[in-house]
Amino acid sequence: MTSSVVESKVKRDSPDFEKNTRRMVDLLTEIKNQEAMIQQGGGAKAIEAQHKKSRLTARERIARLIDPHTSFFELGIYAAYEMYEEWGGAPAAGTITGVARVCGRLVMIIANDATVKAGAFFPLTAKKVIRAQNISIDNHIPTIYLVDSAGVFLPLQEDVFPDTDDFGRVFRNNAVMSAMRIPQITAIMGMCVAGGAYLPVMCDHILMTEGSGLFLAGPALVQAAIGQKVSAEELGGAKMHAEISGTVDFREPDDDACLARIRALVDKMGHPPAARFDYKESANPLFPPEEIYGIFSSDPARQYDMHEVIARIVDGSKFEEYRAEYGKTLLCGYARIGGRAVGIVANNKKHVPTIDAATGERRIEFGGVIYTESAEKAARFIMDCNQNLVPLIFLHDVNGFMVGKEAEWSGIIRAGAKMVNAVSNSVVPKIAVICGGSFGAGHYAMCGKAYDPRFLFAWPTARYAVMSGDSAASTLVEIKIKQLEREGKKLSEADKKELKESIRATYEHQTDPRYAAARLWVDAIIDPAQTREALVWALEAAALNPEMKEFKTGVLQT
Repeated sequence: MTSSVVESKVKRDSPDFEKNTRRMVDLLTEIKNQEAMIQQGGGAKAIEAQHKKSRLTARERIARLIDPHTSFFELGIYAAYEMYEEWGGAPAAGTITGVARVCGRLVMIIANDATVKAGAFFPLTAKKVIRAQNISIDNHIPTIYLVDSAGVFLPLQEDVFPDTDDFGRVFRNNAVMSAMRIPQITAIMGMCVAGGAYLPVMCDHILMTEGSGLFLAGPALVQAAIGQKVSAEELGGAKMHAEISGTVDFREPDDDACLARIRALVDKMGHPPAARFDYKESANPLFPPEEIYGIFSSDPARQYDMHEVIARIVDGSKFEEYRAEYGKTLLCGYARIGGRAVGIVANNKKHVPTIDAATGERRIEFGGVIYTESAEKAARFIMDCNQNLVPLIFLHDVNGFMVGKEAEWSGIIRAGAKMVNAVSNSVVPKIAVICGGSFGAGHYAMCGKAYDPRFLFAWPTARYAVMSGDSAASTLVEIKIKQLEREGKKLSEADKKELKESIRATYEHQTDPRYAAARLWVDAIIDPAQTREALVWALEAAALNPEMKEFKTGVLQT
């Protein structure tokens, strides 16, 4: 029997290893510096203004709420990145979301950042809150809201108010989560006005601090609407809601007391049934995770072995590879991550020799490409994981499906459809990590955003589009040249080169993971060396939901 432990063949002193490491470290430094800027929210003056109201900032509240010496795994920090600049920007979309531990329990935290436009809801703010709620719904995660928001950002109300993924969906989700017995605790720690006032009242527990306000219409609007003059405190202060309206469950003197009360409530929550996924004691990988920097290459022309990456993510570097000698450009196999059993589907970027089933001739299959054999293998493996209640991890570095006469004759479309069907109907938790390229239909087959992964992470090296920048630029330049020629214009070689570079630069900007994260197409950009930690968070969250639908695929192309 072949050992399941991956035998590393990495040459740590090779020029390529050192070059890849330097490139990754430079990218990570850039990402971390940008994240530090985003974490400043509305800036020093806005933070000072919050403190003058005797209120903590959203990040200070989270730091005091979570268990000491534990971390906050932030999601969506790049939301609205480089967007809304005509309005002064909206760092992190003016709200902070992520998972953490409170009294030992895994919880989702959603906190308005009042330093960003008084915590007002931009279009991406609503979508970010909804994404966090959907993660909570899919995984049955108890959710804590720290509310400090002026409501909808009125200049953009038409993009915030009406649709199924806009502001109103937040309150619909509150109701759905309550019906699903997913605990929700809301603390009003500032303003909570207009439609936003429904959020806390639709949750299980409502806390409110002195000096905060909860009302459907503030004093100015009340006076304008019905001519009544009333102070904010009398209209919707904590004392009024605690003594007269009976809306809030707990009135607290300040932020610290409120956060302590939340912890006391979480501490007494009951425990749901355990999930049916297998769990054993965790074991560290045999190799340092930082070696991923040198192993992985973001250069499309260079090969690397995805087995080496997997060996630095999974417990004991053990990987039970499924059909290892068949469809080798797509790796499938069983492992454990943080003690939890998983099935892994990963693109391999090594070119591999194979034997053509039709002709018996030897040929080379290109790494990162999904061939007929690899698609059929993956479809079967995904169905096996559903049959045996094994969560799925997808590691992307995919150029797409193979094209050409031989591929079409082999039934590549039929095999690809089979794989997409299996992914679409999969009922076990799915978690995706975009390591390198994730292009075209390959992105879909590898459980892209549209295929309901519980979490979707990206490395800084990720590229996310219909096709690569060079391919797109070449295609678009040819189209543009023919268009100009039809108009009687002729471009010089220098003009063609300049046009191609311009198109390529625009396209490359749009394929950057920060562009995707700004639009919530990925949940977080993660350090490759912390991929294991991110997956442990995600798998623990997934294990909170014990409910499993029946697995059905419908009609499969055979």
